[in-house]
Amino acid sequence: MNSKKTWFITGASKGLGLSFVKQLLEQGQQVAATSRNIDDLISAVGENVEGFFPLAVDIKSESSVKNAVAAAIHHFGRIDVAVNNAGYGLAGSLEELSDLESRDNFDVNVFGTLNVIRSVMPYMREQQSGHIINISSIAGFTGNFPGFGIYCATKFAVDGFSESLAAEVKEFGINVTIVSPGYFRTQFLTADSLRVPANEIAAYKSVRDVQELHQQEINGNQAGDPEKAVALVIRIANEKNPPLHLFLGADAYELAYGKIAAIEKDLESWKTLATATAYEAVNA
Repeated sequence: MNSKKTWFITGASKGLGLSFVKQLLEQGQQVAATSRNIDDLISAVGENVEGFFPLAVDIKSESSVKNAVAAAIHHFGRIDVAVNNAGYGLAGSLEELSDLESRDNFDVNVFGTLNVIRSVMPYMREQQSGHIINISSIAGFTGNFPGFGIYCATKFAVDGFSESLAAEVKEFGINVTIVSPGYFRTQFLTADSLRVPANEIAAYKSVRDVQELHQQEINGNQAGDPEKAVALVIRIANEKNPPLHLFLGADAYELAYGKIAAIEKDLESWKTLATATAYEAVNA
């Protein structure tokens, strides 16, 4: 690490979030880490660890997030990097998932991230520096995952507002990076992290097959090493010109290139007709 920084990390009691906390503390960094259950967080990291400031946070509550950010600022004096990692997966067809199930996924994955951004931005603007790292997914770039439409929608939203955020905060010396992992061997596909519809529709055989594939075969066999992924993101945070988009994993790269190729094909196939849609020039 080039210098000591203060990190604010959500969803830090397991998965990538916990890896961030442990690696950063090993490097002597200061870490304010949040979780719904502070006991789980302390149990995972340890008590009275130097540089570690655990916080119980309801990511869906703007006041809870705002109070946690203020507490971190009071404790450490600043926040240099905010990692929006909290989130969960949701399987099920669009028809199966209820309004409540869909909105809850948005409340955590989208509005929870926005709660953090709104809370840290006043401090980062004042110090004229900072880095907001939003953990998205390759599913935020390509939606070709039957049975994951709502989850994809949440991550597409994260990608979209992150791009706008990057343009908005550039003048304040603040960077934004969208991290889009493929399949990494975390607890993401386990029962407590991947939710399924309360009312499944038997007709959706392809959705059930994809759901079972993720829960039974992919889970525990993902090719990606989360420790290597986190180490790279930490390195990115120390770059003078960090990327806006950071795809992680060979599978993420393959899917991203496939989406780009599909878009290029559609663009070129319909270019002549699609670009001939302007008003005709009127001759004097």
